[in-house]
Amino acid sequence: MKRHLLICLYSVLCILYSLSASAEIKYIFYFIGDGMGTNQVLSAEMYRSAIQGEPLGRVQTLMTTFPYSGHASTYSKSNGITDSAAAGTCLATGSKTNNGTLGLDADGNRLTTIAEDLKTQGWGIGIMTTVAIDHATPAAFYAHVKERNEYYKIGKQLCASGFDFFGGAGFHHPQGKHDNKSTNLYRLAEQNGYTIVRSFAEARQFLNPKSKILNPKPEILNPKLIMVQPCDTGMNHGSNLPYAIDRKDGDLTLTQIVSTAIPFLNARYERFFMMVEGGMIDYACHADDAATSIGETWDMNDAMQVAYDFYLAHPDETLILVTADHETGGLALGNSDYTLHLDILRNQKCSSWVLSDRFTKLFKETSKPRWEDVKRLYRENLGFWDTVEISSDEEDDLKDLYEKACEGKGKDAKNMYKTINSLGEAGIALLNKKAHVGWTTRAHSAHAVPIFAIGPNAELFSGWHDNSDIVPLLKKALGH
Repeated sequence: MKRHLLICLYSVLCILYSLSASAEIKYIFYFIGDGMGTNQVLSAEMYRSAIQGEPLGRVQTLMTTFPYSGHASTYSKSNGITDSAAAGTCLATGSKTNNGTLGLDADGNRLTTIAEDLKTQGWGIGIMTTVAIDHATPAAFYAHVKERNEYYKIGKQLCASGFDFFGGAGFHHPQGKHDNKSTNLYRLAEQNGYTIVRSFAEARQFLNPKSKILNPKPEILNPKLIMVQPCDTGMNHGSNLPYAIDRKDGDLTLTQIVSTAIPFLNARYERFFMMVEGGMIDYACHADDAATSIGETWDMNDAMQVAYDFYLAHPDETLILVTADHETGGLALGNSDYTLHLDILRNQKCSSWVLSDRFTKLFKETSKPRWEDVKRLYRENLGFWDTVEISSDEEDDLKDLYEKACEGKGKDAKNMYKTINSLGEAGIALLNKKAHVGWTTRAHSAHAVPIFAIGPNAELFSGWHDNSDIVPLLKKALGH
């Protein structure tokens, strides 16, 4: 009996020693796939396996190869279905709050985020995303407002945060939506020690030790960086980077942002924390657009690979954590019989947003375009009739929508971020149906979201959790 107790005590001491010995974490990568439920990840892997001719499950995202995984519930303080503000706040602070609220608890009291906490301890802090840098999820790590749509106020708090690096599409309302006399947020950021770079090439120049831009003002001892897309001139809305499926040469990418942030922070700090959001997964799923969602999931995977390469060089000091704020769309893999044809989604050449704009432009050029012109757009963008078989009944349904659009009776589909032309929406829906993909909503769902982790104390994140557990577990991993 005594020997058994000694063995148990020894085991406990070994575990405690292991936690304390491996708790010297110097680098944290906190990836958040906005709207990324388990099926978003699974569809990305099954699609890539199918188009590469590999057995299902053979082609994996990087996150599903991590040694530890779990799930988290996502409900907010006010609702069983959270919004991004409440979920982001919970992922940043460990505290539940009401939908629409950022950085405050349900009673309006200020919460301290993990990023703010680490900053006071001397860590370098980077916040990056594929959407606006003042959007709900990135803002949850530095802003404290009652309403997530207070973009100018959020932007001012970004400028005053003292965080070292921001990367993304830019500010939603840099000039202030209702006050043209307000200080432009890019100018305000510069006044607070930030340098604005508008391309990956410019960012690389910034990282050059011999560059004059490295220390733009003598009084700035530790310059900070904001990296935004080239097309944002500082006056228009920097709402999002282009979808991966729509990307053109010169467009800023999440991989480029992360590739800039790592050497920037690593050169200045012994420890750093980076929150990296794949924000456009959510946008695609609000449009019930499977192909675009898959592209965004793999795009975040590409950015994750940069962090993983850094982890391989510092495996005993780097923790990579991947999760989501919520699931969007109620994505279902299977809509009838026991089959999936995700490979058919390869015929989609652009997002539902771009396809919608192309149909809208066609009808602006002439109030009643020819049916053949409509079919041409379907062929070019979705492969209909050429590589995707369209039955006579399906063509009749599309033609009926075309005739209604010609009569001004088309019913466009509205979601949180964009109104989708009825013809574009119908084409995407039909392609999804043929892939045997289903959706239950154009909003968020209450689905649990995945957690993946690798690095020191990553085992803490295994199992079933609530999203309010993640920050406490992070602090435990750090030995706090």
